[in-house]
Amino acid sequence: MPIKQTEYILALDQGTTGTRAVIFNHNTRRVLTAATALTPIIPQPGWQEQRPTDIWESVQSVIGDALINAGINASDIKAIGIASQRETTIVWNRETGQPIYNAISWASLQSAEIAEQLVADGYAKTIHEKTGLPINPYFSATKIRWILDHVDGAQELAEAGKLAFGTVDSWLVWQLTDGQAHVTDASNAARTMLYNIHTQSWDPKLLDIFNIPASMLPEVHASSEVITKTSPLHFFGNAVPIACLIGDQNAALIGQLGIHPGDIKASYGAGAFLLLNTGDQPISTENLTTTIAYQVGDQTTYALDGAVFNAGSALQWLHTNLDLIENQVDSWHAADASTNHNEIYMVPAFNGLGAPYWNPQARGSVLGLTRSTTKNDFIKATLQSIAYQTADIMNLMNQAAVVKPTELKADGSVSRNPYLMQFQANIANMPVQRAMDEDTTAMGAAFLAGIATGYWHNLADLEEHVLQGRRFEPTIDDQTRTRLLDGWHAAVKTTEIFAED
Repeated sequence: MPIKQTEYILALDQGTTGTRAVIFNHNTRRVLTAATALTPIIPQPGWQEQRPTDIWESVQSVIGDALINAGINASDIKAIGIASQRETTIVWNRETGQPIYNAISWASLQSAEIAEQLVADGYAKTIHEKTGLPINPYFSATKIRWILDHVDGAQELAEAGKLAFGTVDSWLVWQLTDGQAHVTDASNAARTMLYNIHTQSWDPKLLDIFNIPASMLPEVHASSEVITKTSPLHFFGNAVPIACLIGDQNAALIGQLGIHPGDIKASYGAGAFLLLNTGDQPISTENLTTTIAYQVGDQTTYALDGAVFNAGSALQWLHTNLDLIENQVDSWHAADASTNHNEIYMVPAFNGLGAPYWNPQARGSVLGLTRSTTKNDFIKATLQSIAYQTADIMNLMNQAAVVKPTELKADGSVSRNPYLMQFQANIANMPVQRAMDEDTTAMGAAFLAGIATGYWHNLADLEEHVLQGRRFEPTIDDQTRTRLLDGWHAAVKTTEIFAED
């Protein structure tokens, strides 16, 4: 009897600042991770872009490195799962396959005037009712409109059916299939401001509002489904099933097995992104987005979603722009060394404020400085700002949830900072359960791809394989927590007042 060849799942995690390929075995353990960095383009303050060709080349690079360094043949890959940055917008020519403009990042504010005009024109209620989203330059539709407005002849090409739009998942599948598949999944579609999360279809009224031809849009699939196969040209001569497309933050929820109503997770990367699983019913609440968390077969799971725009990027700013720290360990030690009484508040609104404030005009501020303020105090305040913003989102989620969350599941590179995790537990008054493995985004994409291809049976069966890391319990009293939050909210209000001027 011939020996059966071992099979693996390959997960691609394509993010704002880098791309990773992670190979998982049947025990859900990492065999190998390959990664490469990407540097965002900042054409002017508040704008953020990427070269789509750089994104695609980074994916090719990490796939090759992962297979070669693991000593695994491409034919041994059972399926591919792709988790990618969600709202980042790419428009390309269907005939040439070439982008007509750079990818506009989720964090970019260059379409802010379009969003403001839509609000002024009275479309906020209609768009929110259909999509669960506020009108904001964060989401894809305003970015598409910006590209069509600013690239010569783009609107005419779009109306002639010659342009394709996609978030990063669509762009990567187009490349991996040599232009044969133009697809996305429900979790990514739900972040475009063009997808009706109730009818689960592209909405003609929304397309009319934005003047975006339906021919530009990808076909929407479930998050866990054999959608297409790679072109042998781009996968070492093999046609491998692409069996998962999902937004990166949604994938992290799956990777932490936040599959029950009331499960809440925060991924601390460049930003901090929270999702609360609300089950099969969408819940609407002011200042948070209602979204599709994931879709397995015909079963749709919804979530409340909130985004902190600057988390790890604020720490990167301390390193790159101010030369205050060399790495994250430095920020942890600096915060521990600070001796002030938390009277410094730093509001890192480098590109506006996300949930629950939704103020794209806000810019960063620091309040409470005194002659005795030190470098360590400033670094600590930056870390605390991440926790304050997260706690504000958690508070609204807790108020809206039918099933109340009992702990915060944390992951992402910045979650490795123990000072931040302890302060997060303190200020949110909720235990923080940190993931053992920070590769939860890749793990979630792998889980969904594996389920679609029979590699694993279902999500519930995977619970025994997911290991938990350190747990942080709240350690401060209610009076102290209230005082700190009051100071934070005063700092945010001051920042917003300054933006008005």
